[in-house]
Amino acid sequence: MRYFRIKALKFILGCGSFFSLLVCYGQKPEPKLKESFISKNLDFKGVALEDSDYTLWGCAPIQDEEGKTHLYVARWPEKNVDPAWRKSSEIAHYVSDAPEGPFLFSDVALKGTGIDTWDKFAPHNPEIKKVGNRYVLLFIANSDYVQPPHPSNQRIGMAISDSPYGPWKKVGGNGQILSADNPEKWNYQSANGVANPAFLPFEGKYFIYFKTRQGSGPLRYGLAIASNLEGPYEITDTPVTANKGVLEDGTVFYHDGFIYLLTTDNHGENTGIVGGGTLWKSKDGIHFRLEDAAIGYDRLPQYYAPYDEEKVVKVYGADPKLERPKILLQDDKPKYLYGPGGWNIYGGERTVVYVFKINDN
Repeated sequence: MRYFRIKALKFILGCGSFFSLLVCYGQKPEPKLKESFISKNLDFKGVALEDSDYTLWGCAPIQDEEGKTHLYVARWPEKNVDPAWRKSSEIAHYVSDAPEGPFLFSDVALKGTGIDTWDKFAPHNPEIKKVGNRYVLLFIANSDYVQPPHPSNQRIGMAISDSPYGPWKKVGGNGQILSADNPEKWNYQSANGVANPAFLPFEGKYFIYFKTRQGSGPLRYGLAIASNLEGPYEITDTPVTANKGVLEDGTVFYHDGFIYLLTTDNHGENTGIVGGGTLWKSKDGIHFRLEDAAIGYDRLPQYYAPYDEEKVVKVYGADPKLERPKILLQDDKPKYLYGPGGWNIYGGERTVVYVFKINDN
């Protein structure tokens, strides 16, 4: 009898949450939002990138004029996720002839400076866009990975190159373009600083969306706008997302007359899916209402069959969810969704980057 009690306890703990417990028993709560044109048309293609020597996290895609697909990936050599990424993350560049891979390592785009700068440690959260003929790489970094002061010392930087292969030149000398240090702004002294940047040129201006918080309130997405690519960026007066609970991992794109912001719904308070994606929709990119949002994606077991719980390796996180979602546009249409997973569904000991094709409606 004691054996069965222990097995039951391990089962419950492995589920990680009440929602996960329901899923383990085959019951799934009704979603709070409708499915989006993305979630309804996702086609799981498997692993785009894996590296036995690195933990992979964050994956920003872009295509060049020759049709090659480039991924800018946060990676670190340690197998443990925390605090390794805070001190050891770098942004590596991988290249493939096709969006679904395989991707081969090319170079390291950014490393921490190792000296007394705001980005001494751990370039992370890569975001890549092309503006004119130049490639624009956004990232976060920190001056001290010990908690505290981390994560309140997270800031956002920008580097620019004429080629996806670099070299990358940090704007303004040191690269920093955004922080939570302005006492006149609503996110002043945010406990998470500013993180998870998502970048969009829009109607002659430049929008940077970022995860932050006000006091002890929930993590929300803020917005900073500039008339010039290299800034200065001015944070708007209020958050742009009317979310419930925790959200993060934003990626942004313009499609069919709307700005879409795709974020992770960590606890399912917006979508009803723990670890699902919330696809926010806005005409002006400044106001994203929950009533206009839809489900961006579901959890990994919904797409991969057969999902073998005995084989899956939990590398990081309580739930088998997609992390750091990023969209690849082709002909101004969202065509691929990339994201690492803290759970390796193939049984490996490292995280991998999964890829989904977004089929036509």
